[in-house]
Parts: sequence; C-alpha cells; structure tokens
Amino acid sequence: MTPPRPKPPILFHAGHQHDHSANTLQALAAFGVKHICSGQLEAKMDAWSIDSLTRLRRHVESFGIKLDTVPLPLSSREISKAELPEILLAKDPERERAIDDICTMIRHAGAVGIPMVKYNLTFIGVVRTDRTIGRGGASRSSFDYAAAKQDPPITAAGPISEAIYWDRIEYFLKRVVPVAEEARVKIALHPQDPAMPATGWRSVHTVLGSVAGLQRFVETVPSAYHGLNFCQGSVAEMLTHPREQIDDVIRYFGQRGKIFNVHFRNIRGGYLNFQETFPDEGDMDMPRALRTYREVGYTGMIMPDHVPQIAGDPQGHKAFAFCFGYIQALLQQLHAET
Repeated sequence: MTPPRPKPPILFHAGHQHDHSANTLQALAAFGVKHICSGQLEAKMDAWSIDSLTRLRRHVESFGIKLDTVPLPLSSREISKAELPEILLAKDPERERAIDDICTMIRHAGAVGIPMVKYNLTFIGVVRTDRTIGRGGASRSSFDYAAAKQDPPITAAGPISEAIYWDRIEYFLKRVVPVAEEARVKIALHPQDPAMPATGWRSVHTVLGSVAGLQRFVETVPSAYHGLNFCQGSVAEMLTHPREQIDDVIRYFGQRGKIFNVHFRNIRGGYLNFQETFPDEGDMDMPRALRTYREVGYTGMIMPDHVPQIAGDPQGHKAFAFCFGYIQALLQQLHAET
C-alpha cells in the first residue's frame, strides 16, 4: 500500500494591517499575531527617511512583532483625493518627481530591513452602495451595481481607456520594479475594489478589476519582486461563483509566486452584487482556501480586511478580534492536519 503523500509545510502566519499604535500592538501580541503591515504613512519624505522608518520598525519590534510591510502613499482613494495623483494623471514633470519619491521610499524601506511595500493604482477608489444588515444586526459594507450612481459621471482624470490605463501602469512599473529589485523590497498591488463592467465606471475602464487584468499586470514586468497584495474579497468580487472559482485563482497566482500578502476577506454574492461578511459566514470556503495557500507554498501574512460594524464597536476592535481568533483557529487546525 502506497503511503499518503506528506502535506506541504505551512509557511504563512497571521498578520495585521491599518494601525501600529502601542495599544494595538499590545493587543496583537496577546492574540499571538507576530507580523504586521503598518498604518498609512504620510506622503512627505520626512516620514520615509531612514531615521523615521528605523524608529517605526523598532517601535513595532519592541512588542515582539515584525514589521513586514509598509503602505506606499498610493492608497485606495479616488483620484481627486489621492496622495500622489500625478502618477496616474501622467502630468510631467510632476509625475517624474512623484515616481522619484516612490523609488526613494522603496530604497529606504530596504535599507532598514522592511521587506515589502504595498500600493494601489486606482482612479475611482473603493465604490460601495447602501450598507445592508447582516448577522446579529451587524452593518455590512455592500455593493449593488444596479443601485450605484456614477456621480459625477467623469473623474478628474477624464475618460481613461484600457490602452491609456495600461500605458500609465506600465510606465510606473518600468521605473519602479528595477528599484525594488535593487533594494530587495517586494512591491504588492491591491486589485481594484470592486470589479466593474467592461464598459467602465465614471469613464474609467478599470483594468485591474478582473482576473485577466491581474494576470496581465503580473506579467507586464517579469520580476520576483513584482506581485499582488492578494485581497481575496476583492478577487471574489470579480467572480460569478466565488466559492467554486476562488481556489483556482489562488493557484494561478500562487504557483507563479505572485501572492505577496493575503487579505483574508469573505463575501456573500459575487460580481456586481455582494455584501462583506465575517470570514466564517460568507460564500467562500475559507478553510479550503487556506489549504490552497498552503498547497501553492505561500509564505506571507494572512490578515483580516474589512469587517462588518457591530454595535458598541465604532473602531472595529471587537470585530477584528473575532477575525484574528478565527484565523488563528484555522491555522491551528491546519498544523494539526500536518
């Protein structure tokens, strides 16, 4: 009788994002979370000096936690509110100066031992419609394309075709990826949230809001330092049947070494109509997804993302604590299976 094949090792771990205050880090240490992405830093270069980043890293490490990632000032804001809009608006010489600053930030992150930065390249920001009521009266972030309003109908960027969008993405990557390689810092892109129809949204064709678009993105500049901040929730929003489809998407990017970080978020619904849920109550099989990350050899953080709002928890601390407990329990079970 042939003995069963040994299961792949578990190379990932629980992680956190958004906040690196002392109170939060103390709570994370109590939860057994030993890796984080810091909160958003200012776009000013003073916040990205080697001294400032060193102080940030030492602050995090003083709680027995490792600073794995820092967000670049390229967040998910709509283009009129973006920190460095010049990069996607392609306004020179301002674009060149902004990309130079991004390159310096990446170099400084590498110099102080921060192995990854994350970022977005979005014109339309995160789009949602009215919130819906979920389990126990929790308020869920939701999107229903049929109820959404394109107001105003055109962003400050004007009409953006697929060709224009890809040209600006490629320009950015060809400048930044060689710097990331030199600094040995991974750069991880968050997908568009949510996916939109091919006809576009507010005259923007959102090329990073489909699996095919993400496939093209990771192949645009071949590099082990160029990949995805793989938001499982955002990717599920691209799919008509997330429960049946998500594992194959994880395999596609994971087998190519393009998943650098995981936002472990669940939803109900799918393409153009969904509600964000707690991780245990959505449509996706989260334990199975975690096994798929193990299967492909993923090595980074598994972190909570958006959480429903519950009464008496305006900052989401209770909701996030639930998510950390859920992730740690799944990890414990996964280790028991090996």
